[in-house]
Amino acid sequence: MSRLQAVAENLWTVSVHHPFMGLHVGTRMTVVRLHTGDVLLYSPVPLDAALRAEIDAIGPVMHIVCPNVFHHMYAGEAVAAYPQALLHAPAELRKKRKDLPIAAALSENPHADWQGDLQPFALRGSLMHETVFYHPLSRTLITSDLVENFKTMPHLPTRIWFWLGGILGRVGWHRALRLVYVNRRAARVSVEQILGLPFERVIVAHGDIIEHDAKETLREGLRWL
Repeated sequence: MSRLQAVAENLWTVSVHHPFMGLHVGTRMTVVRLHTGDVLLYSPVPLDAALRAEIDAIGPVMHIVCPNVFHHMYAGEAVAAYPQALLHAPAELRKKRKDLPIAAALSENPHADWQGDLQPFALRGSLMHETVFYHPLSRTLITSDLVENFKTMPHLPTRIWFWLGGILGRVGWHRALRLVYVNRRAARVSVEQILGLPFERVIVAHGDIIEHDAKETLREGLRWL
């Protein structure tokens, strides 16, 4: 059975179990095939032999992206698997992960290899220093920690955590984690810019992909800002 899930043309995801402080939040990597035929990995996950074989069948991995200063745990593994790839990350991650060979700091200027395939947008005002990508071909917004989307949660401690944070069964961002937004005014400007894009789908790292009424769902999930 394929680990990669086709989302749209030239776009795949893979979800894995990933505990965070004992909570079952999981995580998701997005795989993008560029117009060059090369492959970009957004928010790497553990790469076993079977998953690598599926990715390699799509094309050569030439870009690896740590989208914020928290989604970096498996970046070293991805770099080891694909030493020819450029590692892109927020400039702030260089201080946190001096062991990672970060080749390029993320910005809103797309890499030459991504022209026409992906448009990066910085989420300002947040200690996460996240960069989201817009994929015009599929009208998809590719994110990591912009919002979470858990309709249900069988793991009791995690379900309680989501309930306390006001996000159980609804798209949003946990109340306790809103502290990372140290400048909400700047964040609101970034969010309005992102909401101005013609996307119809939002890929998130934690929870279900938002497939229906994506723009209004995201707007509502970020209304607390």
